[in-house]
Amino acid sequence: MTKPTSAAPPAPCEDVEGVLMGGGAVGALLRSVDWSQSRLGPVSTWSASLRAAVSICLGSGFPIALYWGPDLVMIYNEGYAPIAGGKHPWALGRPGVEVWPEIWDSVGQQFARVLEVGEVTYKEDSLLLMHRHGYTEECYFNYTLSPIRGEGGRVEGIFNAVMETTYRVLNERRTQVLRELSERTAPARTPQEVCLLAAHTLGSATLDVPFCALYLVDEAGREARLTASAGLPPESPALAARVSLEQGHAAPWPLAEARATGGVVRVSALRERWGFVPPAGPWPEPAHSALVVPILVGAGERASGFLCLGLSPRRAVDEGYVQFAERAAAQVARVLSIVESFEVERRRAEALAELDRSKTAFFSNVSHEFRTPLTLMLGPTEDALAAPEPALTGASLETVHRNALRLLKLVNALLDFSRLEAGRVEAAFVPTDLALLTRELASTFRSAVERAGLRLRVECEPLPEPVYVDADMWEKIVLNLLSNALKFTFVGEIAVTLRAVDAAHVELRVRDTGTGIPPDELPRIFDRFHRVHGSRSRTHEGSGIGLALVRELVALHGGTVRAESQPGEGTTFLLTLPRGHAHLPAERLGAPRPRGTSGARAYVEEALRWVDTPSAAPGAAPSAAAAPHVHPTAGARIVLADDNADMREYVTRLLGATWRVEAVADGQAALEAVHREPAELVLSDVMMPRLDGFGLLRALKEDPGTRLIPVILLSARAGEESHVEGMNAGADDYLVKPFSARELLARVGARLEIHRLRAALDAELERKVVERTAQLLESNRELESFSYSVSHDLRAPLRHILGFAELLAKSSRGSLDDKSQRHLRTIAEAAQRGGQLVDDLLAFSRLGRAELKRGRVDLGRLVDEVRADLGPDAEGRRIHWRVASLPAVYADAALLRMALRNLLANAVKYTRPRAEAHIDISAEQGADEVRVHVRDNGVGFEMQYVDKLFGVFQRLHTTEQFEGTGIGLANVRRIITRHGGRVWAEGAVDAGASFHFTLPRALAPEGSQP
Repeated sequence: MTKPTSAAPPAPCEDVEGVLMGGGAVGALLRSVDWSQSRLGPVSTWSASLRAAVSICLGSGFPIALYWGPDLVMIYNEGYAPIAGGKHPWALGRPGVEVWPEIWDSVGQQFARVLEVGEVTYKEDSLLLMHRHGYTEECYFNYTLSPIRGEGGRVEGIFNAVMETTYRVLNERRTQVLRELSERTAPARTPQEVCLLAAHTLGSATLDVPFCALYLVDEAGREARLTASAGLPPESPALAARVSLEQGHAAPWPLAEARATGGVVRVSALRERWGFVPPAGPWPEPAHSALVVPILVGAGERASGFLCLGLSPRRAVDEGYVQFAERAAAQVARVLSIVESFEVERRRAEALAELDRSKTAFFSNVSHEFRTPLTLMLGPTEDALAAPEPALTGASLETVHRNALRLLKLVNALLDFSRLEAGRVEAAFVPTDLALLTRELASTFRSAVERAGLRLRVECEPLPEPVYVDADMWEKIVLNLLSNALKFTFVGEIAVTLRAVDAAHVELRVRDTGTGIPPDELPRIFDRFHRVHGSRSRTHEGSGIGLALVRELVALHGGTVRAESQPGEGTTFLLTLPRGHAHLPAERLGAPRPRGTSGARAYVEEALRWVDTPSAAPGAAPSAAAAPHVHPTAGARIVLADDNADMREYVTRLLGATWRVEAVADGQAALEAVHREPAELVLSDVMMPRLDGFGLLRALKEDPGTRLIPVILLSARAGEESHVEGMNAGADDYLVKPFSARELLARVGARLEIHRLRAALDAELERKVVERTAQLLESNRELESFSYSVSHDLRAPLRHILGFAELLAKSSRGSLDDKSQRHLRTIAEAAQRGGQLVDDLLAFSRLGRAELKRGRVDLGRLVDEVRADLGPDAEGRRIHWRVASLPAVYADAALLRMALRNLLANAVKYTRPRAEAHIDISAEQGADEVRVHVRDNGVGFEMQYVDKLFGVFQRLHTTEQFEGTGIGLANVRRIITRHGGRVWAEGAVDAGASFHFTLPRALAPEGSQP
């Protein structure tokens, strides 16, 4: 090795101990080195600058390294030893390039600059990929490279003060990742969305997370399902869709172990475990390890999910790395907990909203169910009280009694359901011949079923033993199911089957061939207050608690009930009861209690009213409440729509004494009746099957032929809100049940009178409009004839004036003074303007009478011809014409030529003040028409006066400014309008004007007539 030289030999050195004093363990190592065998030579030969630098280095607690001589031999202190890592103490006394070959490409040039020119280098958080612990490591440093000068100022070595910032840089970077993870996952509203956003955020931090996967545990807790991933191929063996959480099962991730321990599990040898080379983000080496972190949501002790993180091959798995993974999992868990709380709150809100909707629907239905029979009880009662002999007899008495039974049935059903909800039902389960009881109950419905044109098949085979039931409850179960089947069945049959299915159970089946239940409605069919909307039924009436009551009553018997259905084919209700009494409360067993009055009669009476459809009764006896005098609208046709047979019969009896009434069972039938024979009034219930009152109202108002028919809605929905809703929908009146007969008669009579008065006024108005139109047409024809005659008569004298003025000018040339010549020119110009005005008036008059001769017109060629005609007007001016490609149109060529001439002449005239005029002509083709544009850069106009442009004799400028008659644009509008087009204008003062018009496209053969 060549020893460093200096200008003068060094002073004698006492010994190595004196030069290499202090320095702790590293100082001791330096003193033990035989420096005579090194590139620096014996200590006694070291220069003063080297000895001074070494003394400073060993005496400092700050990490310092010295690089000396042309070979940059390293000497460092104890603070630098951790930076050297596994290369300490081997690195002492060795050249820098030999110690740090892996980073020399990055720092070598910096060292060279210091040696060559003495340039100081300072770096902050500089990335240096060192190999100091057996692998290439991602490291960051703040360091300075300063020259150490010897005698004469020559750089003999480099002073390297250094501080490792790796942990600070990594912590800041990972903290930023966690911050972004928090921000990006915050908006998530579902667990899946949380995992997707988390995977996307972590997957973008490839320096720390080369790849990741998130698993969520299923509800059963037996397996975890892959929810999101990043950095791994979709078909990778590492991305198993499901991973078992049972110990001992082979899996790509040790999720079961992580769940059992509740802590972080390190996964090593990934290549051998998965059978492929895992990605490592930006680094060339493959990732070789990963971490599995359990996600603990809320206060749960067991993991609800797992975060699987791939680890960088260039960082050791230290405490900081593990804490980063744990904090990421904790952030995901926090958001999942928020989402879970949000989901619980959302479900709670939805449940409350659903309950509120159900309550609203229930009260609406119950209001309808109460008010309809109340109307049918109060109406006949009020009629009877108003009669000379106050007594209910005949049909009125039957109606009141029938609706009283219906009210009783409804009240009993509500009380039963209320007691069931409160758990206050007192059941008495006794051994019963269930087959006999079921046959008796089903037989009560036979008359109603057969009257509806259906078959009733009852197959109740004798059972091996009596079944413990509460007879009253069983009656309600069977009658509700039969009533429901009849309500929704229009053809076919209803079958009731009872049999023992095995030694422990009996089964009741009620099958129908009705309209069926949609699949999405089937799970809710037994919910309280729930009704299937849009389903065809015999009536819209019902409280929505019948099937819910069935389910509760069956449950009291320890049984189950379910429904099977196919839309359009029918529905089957299957009810299963356990045999024996072991499943029943012992205190509820005993002898049969006396049965109350059978409720079957109320069910059957109601069902009979569904299948009986009384016809309109215009000849019925007058009601006691009917007016004694003949109403001015007597005989008017009224269509009544109500799904309740008693209500139809009652209202028909009230109105039939005065008007012709046709009563139907729903809105669709009412619409068909109105189309079959026009009606003067429609009286409709709101809640009906097929088409309800609002649907009927909407259909009538949308049809021009029926929109003027007055509509009165009858509804059980009271209150201002319901009334406003009905009126906003277009109803002419809204009557709330129960209503009095007098009120109904008064409102119907008033609406009919208003309707007839309106019809008379409309007819008179139509007659006057026709007369006035005819008068206007005649006046227009007379005006056109007069204009033509006057214009024709004015042409001759104007020609004479102009001719004689020209002769006078020629004959007196040179003999007249300037004033006389000016007067003569004024006479000639006035005659010319008058002639032009007469010509324009004649053209305007002819436009209204001339027959259009339509044909295919080449718009481009026509524009060229008009431009040629305007050549004299443009002579001596700089006018830039820009004419785009113009299509053919279907028009009268002569009239279109006149319109274009007026528009282009205007453009030439009103650009006269411009040094350079620009006139653009373009067109756009639509599906059926062509839109033409004429634009100029002339004087323009104010848009507030745009309506005056196309009027006759309307001008926006004086004659002194621009000549004209004020008829040209009126002719343009008349020509374009006769072609079925539109014309309009846009402009601004000193910014030019644009005129636009439309014409039909040239689709017809050339020469064809309109």
